Amino acid sequence: MKKTILITGASSGIGKETARALAPDYEVIIHYNSNRGNALKLKNELEEKYKRQFLAVKCNLASEEEIDSMLDIIYQKYDKIDILINNAAMAIDTIFEDKTKENFRKILDINLVAPFILSKKIGLKMKKNKYGVIINISSTNGIDTEYPESLDYDASKAGLISVSNNLANYLAPYVRVNTVCPGWVNTEMNSNLDKYFIHNEEEKILLNRFANPEEIANTVKFLISDAASYINKSVIRVDGGIR
Repeated sequence: MKKTILITGASSGIGKETARALAPDYEVIIHYNSNRGNALKLKNELEEKYKRQFLAVKCNLASEEEIDSMLDIIYQKYDKIDILINNAAMAIDTIFEDKTKENFRKILDINLVAPFILSKKIGLKMKKNKYGVIINISSTNGIDTEYPESLDYDASKAGLISVSNNLANYLAPYVRVNTVCPGWVNTEMNSNLDKYFIHNEEEKILLNRFANPEEIANTVKFLISDAASYINKSVIRVDGGIR
């Protein structure tokens, strides 16, 4: 029987490519909030390719009530969630002077509080079942590549690393918890970056390019597999080698 995976923010970017990478071997649950069309398109793509059903679930991760409703829907179809990939994230990049408390809290709710809530609700069941894997998608911004325009995003990603480490401690020995920290990735979130800025950032990367989402997905695929059974409480940089 295939293991069940919930991927948050699976309608685009890293989440979508992770769903594609895992679909052959896992029961993938596609979470989305606003991109219903993209989520259903992905669902149909996977169903047509693999000749079996996949589940797409809408949820505003800023609402614990909606998280509970999403989990109810999932547990109606599947007995358990074996693997959780906290991928959903948002950014509101502005100059420092324009940062607001309201937007700071919005980013924390999605990027940090939601992974905590999901990891608590799902992780405790994993611990009881004596099996589980949690992957939190953070960022090198949470380690050492901070940008003033992304101060709130950077803080949320640094916090997610701390949450991951504490979860690994608490859920051991049955649940492995690891953090993946991508650098720059060619996603919709970065599609409007200035070309001059992109060129300057690429020069800081040893491989002289941004990652493709598939390259992050491949890292996640390895970390959730039995081949990575002894990797726990680790922070994995996938950044092409930032100078």
